[in-house]
Amino acid sequence: MNSRFRPDYQAPSRVEIDALLARSSLAELLVQAAALRDRGHGPLLSYSRKVFIPLTHLCRDVCHYCTFATTPSRIAKPFMTPDEVLDIARQGAAAGCHEALFTLGDKPELRYEVARRALAELGHATTLEYLVAMARLVFEETGLLPHLNPGVMTREELAAGRAVSVSQGIMLESSAARLGAKGGPHHGSPDKVPQVRLDCIAAAGELAIPFTSGILIGIGETRAERIDSLFALRDLHERHGHLQEIIIQNFRAKPGTRMAGAPDATLEELLWTIAAARLIFGPAMNLQTPPNLNDGSLAQLIAAGINDWGGVSPVTPDFVNPEKPWPHLEDLARQTAAAGKLLVERLPLYPARARDLAAWQAPAMATAVRRAMDSDGLARRDTWSPGMGEPPMFDTVREGWQTAPPPPTRGLTTLIARAMRGERLDETEIARLFRARGAEFSAVCDAADQLRREQCGDTLTYAVNRNINYTNICLHACSFCAFSKGKTHDDLRGKPYVLELDEIANRTREAWARGATEVCMQGGIHPDYTGETYLDICRAVKAAVPEMHIHAFSPLEVTQGARTLGLSLADYLARLKDAGLATLPGTAAEILDDEVRAIICPDKVNTGEWLEVMETAHGLGLRSTATIMFGHLDRPEHWARHLLRIRDLQVRTGGFTEFVPLPFVHMEAPVYRRGGARRGPTFREAVLMHAVARLVFHPVI
Repeated sequence: MNSRFRPDYQAPSRVEIDALLARSSLAELLVQAAALRDRGHGPLLSYSRKVFIPLTHLCRDVCHYCTFATTPSRIAKPFMTPDEVLDIARQGAAAGCHEALFTLGDKPELRYEVARRALAELGHATTLEYLVAMARLVFEETGLLPHLNPGVMTREELAAGRAVSVSQGIMLESSAARLGAKGGPHHGSPDKVPQVRLDCIAAAGELAIPFTSGILIGIGETRAERIDSLFALRDLHERHGHLQEIIIQNFRAKPGTRMAGAPDATLEELLWTIAAARLIFGPAMNLQTPPNLNDGSLAQLIAAGINDWGGVSPVTPDFVNPEKPWPHLEDLARQTAAAGKLLVERLPLYPARARDLAAWQAPAMATAVRRAMDSDGLARRDTWSPGMGEPPMFDTVREGWQTAPPPPTRGLTTLIARAMRGERLDETEIARLFRARGAEFSAVCDAADQLRREQCGDTLTYAVNRNINYTNICLHACSFCAFSKGKTHDDLRGKPYVLELDEIANRTREAWARGATEVCMQGGIHPDYTGETYLDICRAVKAAVPEMHIHAFSPLEVTQGARTLGLSLADYLARLKDAGLATLPGTAAEILDDEVRAIICPDKVNTGEWLEVMETAHGLGLRSTATIMFGHLDRPEHWARHLLRIRDLQVRTGGFTEFVPLPFVHMEAPVYRRGGARRGPTFREAVLMHAVARLVFHPVI
């Protein structure tokens, strides 16, 4: 398999697969496939909430099993109009959909004069050109994320589609060329020549287009030919890493087609093929089988190794299989839970590619995906963001479903038990806690609440303080911050200012008069400030109110102050302490991982420098808080590294008094305005940051 997605899995060879399939019973294959699926996808099973936009039912191909394609005499007009396209898209947006699936016949203008005339009247030369225009229209007018499924495309057509979609696809169906011979299901269909389709899939890989493909079983192919097809797809994926899902679709005979009398693919054949596909592609691949074609057998499909139901629409029918309506989403969630999986919504772009948008998306599409996804690359189900001032309208435990979620997995409950014993969890284990959903989310929160009760009782404490931000002028270019950097940014945080020492003293006296016992002082890194400035600020506060506790200066100010005076960190911190500094805020930490810091705060102190300041301060008897600023372009792995670095330092020094999660507030952040960040953490993520931190830091903080 492509090492970018699952480096710990060695894909079996064709010889190994043939031997495994020959010696194993179906029951044995299902057990192995389900275990592989669980290794890659855990307790989650995904779907995409979509609308289906059938841009045209005309097609130059004549597949013998298809009811989607028709002839000009049987339809009112060759193509949907822009208004009709937008009407469906707007219904989908109103119903909470994220995906606009464009499915259409293959190049009808090459067969029908009426299609050529209709395209000319619409102002386009080809169906693919019109598709690109409609995808752009839907995206710009509704925000839905287009997925394009128009049949065989040239490299140039694929590239044009990449600019207006987040994913594309074409079913291989079968690599067996004999199915195109006279009497076969693909006879007379030039776009169903296997090599033509494989060339299209390969070109998509060369263009880094997240792509869907798969096979159709039960149309006359043999089991060996199915394996041939799956290996042909795997070979392309190993070369390019672009196949984000493989569909295993079972043939269903449809009245009015040339194959109306052909037998349906049996459930046994479907389960065998799903299991074989999982064994061939390994744990990471997303395997999908349409639920509407298999009503009554969903639990068996899950047991065979799928991890996705595909697109399911609350608005439009399945135009390819109109006789098979979509299951109601709530019923799909119920059946999924009964099989031990939690139904979660994804985007048309799967999480693995959503974690690397620069590589897989055009810029405009990347921005839209970031704003629609959570930290794991799944769809944001709620509209809540930090700073909105409104509670989330979403049942976090049930993932928005009325159906109760399945119970927590044994693996997660084991991690919780170890954390409650005070064991140090590793990065992967902590990230697993952050990915808790459904009943697992409840289990993590309940355990954290139990620890809180044991450690702190039911008393909640606070300090009466005043924040004094002495300047908003800053040398640094933190992309999440609306403070100035050499210009005013009036639209963000107002005009630049500097508080004089007299004003700082005056605000200190006002705070004391109103009952404050602490002033918290921070600000931008002003180009004219030196270490003496921060010493003067401390002296001004103590001169005004000697009893006032000074909580001030992050590792960034401390580092700058020491450097400008030519002092070591220890010597400068000692001077600050002598001037009245009592404790340090743990800000400027953001995410203690240089992979993230290189993007959000490239000219700030790095992870090692932040930790060095805190360790030095703790050694001098200056205690501090610790913070995290999360929910922008970070992931659970980054959060885990951050918590571990705080925990490990606390074990050495014991100097952290508390941990303060700071959710990213996106509204005025430059990085969000430029399209480079998410809309802050989801409510689930914000709650988990507190709960997981309680577990990870036990018993040291």
